Amino acid sequence: MPYPEIRPRRLRRNAAVRRLVSETRVDPAELVVPMFVKEGLAEPRAIASLPGVLQHSRDSLRKAAVEAVQAGVGGIMLFGVPASRDERGSGGIDPNGILNVAIRDVVAEVGDATVVMSDLCLDEFTSHGHCGVLTPDGTVDNDATLAAYAEMAVAQAAAGVDVVGPSGMMDGQVGVVRRALDAAGHSDVAVLAYAVKYASAFYGPFRDAIESALEGDRRTYQQDPANLRESLREVALDVAEGADMVMVKPALPYLDVVSAVRAAVDVPVAAYQVSGEYAMVEAAAANGWVDRERLMLETLTSIRRAGAQIILTYWAVEAAQLLRQRY
Repeated sequence: MPYPEIRPRRLRRNAAVRRLVSETRVDPAELVVPMFVKEGLAEPRAIASLPGVLQHSRDSLRKAAVEAVQAGVGGIMLFGVPASRDERGSGGIDPNGILNVAIRDVVAEVGDATVVMSDLCLDEFTSHGHCGVLTPDGTVDNDATLAAYAEMAVAQAAAGVDVVGPSGMMDGQVGVVRRALDAAGHSDVAVLAYAVKYASAFYGPFRDAIESALEGDRRTYQQDPANLRESLREVALDVAEGADMVMVKPALPYLDVVSAVRAAVDVPVAAYQVSGEYAMVEAAAANGWVDRERLMLETLTSIRRAGAQIILTYWAVEAAQLLRQRY
């Protein structure tokens, strides 16, 4: 007796059936929203290259944090924009620096209703825009930078952060941060390692958001976009040094890397849908070339399907609201 005709389209016939058999879903609790807070602002300020994203004042940041919690977003990643910078990025270590103040503000506002994270890097605070301390010849001094990261981690933990995100791609950064946190009595603070961070052209709008002073590039410490095996080595080193979670950045151009990292480790894997990815879609949507909401959710689903359990995205709050309506 011949087999009946196989028709896969039966499972696509309407929205209810498609929803029932969907293999990949993005949950709002898996989304983390990056937020910028600028020292001295009285009102939030729009970022031209990131439509819909703001440089927050301290007051507007607190309100935005509450909105994120109400949307069901899983976490908030904080970035500080100081009023002044110096060569060593000392504002990132100062307990009264804008990022540490913002951590205290958000923790006081939302408590443990969401995960409060902070970027652990000097680029927001240095006058030269690099992620570390420079030698006299202008190159980044890896070990001097590690000492600064250790102090910065302890300052952020003292401010009440749940998770620190060392993002500078210095060799040994995770181990140094982990030891510094433990020695200071902050062993409960988790480390989200930016283990795989490429020297990408997709970061331009972010640099506008933090008003970066960077001239040149970061190719001596961020990864070559051509390399995959190197990423797995970086991830293995960070996990061995004590990373609780690892991240791939950017996301969409590196979905193969996300998938390979997911297969290689048993810690949670994050991916950062960076500013250029976001701005690209927003620009196309503003011109009427794409369906904005549909493409937003499609990109997030593709990142989740590749293996990222946690997604940092500037759409986090809006996407969470849409996802709650859908499911």
